[in-house]
Amino acid sequence: MSFHDDEAVQFPSPPVLETMLTESEIQSLFSLINQSGDPASPSSGSQGSNRVVYSTEERKLRRMQSNRDSARRSRYRKKKHLENLRNQVNRLRIENRELKNRLAYTMHQHLLLSLQNDQLRSESVALLATLSDLYGILGTMLSQ
Repeated sequence: MSFHDDEAVQFPSPPVLETMLTESEIQSLFSLINQSGDPASPSSGSQGSNRVVYSTEERKLRRMQSNRDSARRSRYRKKKHLENLRNQVNRLRIENRELKNRLAYTMHQHLLLSLQNDQLRSESVALLATLSDLYGILGTMLSQ
């Protein structure tokens, strides 16, 4: 269905609060509907196009809203990324503290084992000396 100048339809403008559009946006939309134009133009609807033609001001408003939405999503992603990084830092700090504790425990164990090893070596040297003395005594006893 196409509209011609003599068939211009006049719509009462609905209340602005119900449509979420401003009065000027509503008037712009009605003027687009009531326009008579070239029947072959994309805005005439004769080619079955579902595209809505927006005025420069409407395109600017839509672009501004799109930019705001994009900025909001970008801030949200940045906030989430920062939150993830903070969580990762906390996890790594905890892991680092646990590793330091394990290292300190291992170094303490190493020190204890080194002391014990030194003690056992001293005992071994003393026992070898005693054994050598015993061999000497035994050798003397057998040679008599």
